[in-house]
Amino acid sequence: SPPVCQPSRLSAKPHLRPAKVCQAGDAYTREKFKPRARRDLEKEKQRLQNILATGKDVVEHKVKRMLVQTEEEEIPEPDRFEELVNEVQERREFLAEMEALGQGKEYRRIVLTEISQKMREMEIIDKKRSEEMREIMTKDFTGGNKS
Repeated sequence: SPPVCQPSRLSAKPHLRPAKVCQAGDAYTREKFKPRARRDLEKEKQRLQNILATGKDVVEHKVKRMLVQTEEEEIPEPDRFEELVNEVQERREFLAEMEALGQGKEYRRIVLTEISQKMREMEIIDKKRSEEMREIMTKDFTGGNKS
């Protein structure tokens, strides 16, 4: 005959089970307590003091700023001159599409104005670059003569 604490089959009629049968199952086994990672209580106190004193979470903002700065350093900023070249090209393509659709007359003046603005900005950038290059070159030549 099977042991008392392990019923061989479940009966169709509802009935009370003996305590040994209930305890033999997994219902009474406890899971082990696993503590979570503890936070630094001193930092938490300081953070709450800042919030109550100023109404802002100052420490968190500094951390966010540091993360933003490191991300900016890692990702090189695309050259503004190249961006302008791409924008001018996009506007020319748009104007060509509109002319192909028969709506070029409506958009021509607007798009040409935008293109001229971009070209002007490109000229300004080009002048600044050439001036910077001249300064660098003159420094190199004057520095080279002294030594």
